[in-house]
Amino acid sequence: MNIVQPTSPLLRQRQRPRHQRIALAGEAGAPAAQFRPLDPSIVSDAIPAFFIGRDGDGFWVAREAKGQIGGLFLLKSSALSFAHARGGPAGCATIYPSERFELDLENEGNPLAHYLAPLVRHATRLSRWIGTGRDAIMSRSNDFHVL
Repeated sequence: MNIVQPTSPLLRQRQRPRHQRIALAGEAGAPAAQFRPLDPSIVSDAIPAFFIGRDGDGFWVAREAKGQIGGLFLLKSSALSFAHARGGPAGCATIYPSERFELDLENEGNPLAHYLAPLVRHATRLSRWIGTGRDAIMSRSNDFHVL
């Protein structure tokens, strides 16, 4: 009996465990951003700090600097609300890394983000394809003149 593995990226995505751990910086397959300890002369250790940024699929990520909690969100405002709510009554510091980073913790944010990721990737590819076709048509339309 032959066993056939699914080849569709969408099927492979669905079969991935819901709370799969993503590699930390320095590990194989790690994201570019590294989470280094914050300088205590800049941010007090008593104040919770959150990294707010985007992941490879364009979702917003809120990740506590010590790696205790984090979540994926569709909107930046949702990621900020999550950080402020989890920061407690004293508030929290927010750090915006310039590089994209992946959530390396269990997603405590929007539970739909995991399921929407394949759709977002497909929509991104489709918009790039449409943009390329539009640019080609516009460049060719300059060759025609109406009398």
